[in-house]
Amino acid sequence: MFFDAKEYLTAARILDGLVAEAPEQVAPRLLLARAYYHSARLGRAEEQLKAVLERDPVESYARLMLGRTLERQGRDAEAAGHLRMAAAFAGDFGPTDNG
Repeated sequence: MFFDAKEYLTAARILDGLVAEAPEQVAPRLLLARAYYHSARLGRAEEQLKAVLERDPVESYARLMLGRTLERQGRDAEAAGHLRMAAAFAGDFGPTDNG
């Protein structure tokens, strides 16, 4: 409901409490990272996404979000690897040369 209303800071405050209560849960962290991303708190988004990837290195959405977060910070070289991994995990291997 807060995302629909674009009240990302309010969502972040609520989700921060959920993450504190259950730090091992991936879903609340991903939502918290999205709230931070949409409210331009990119350092905090990056922190949450890295925490998700420590627990689940093949979480493709976290890889995609981390890549996009790094891009928004002008860190394109760092972003590229995460974006490639996200695409590979999603089965998107890019164009192929079938001769």
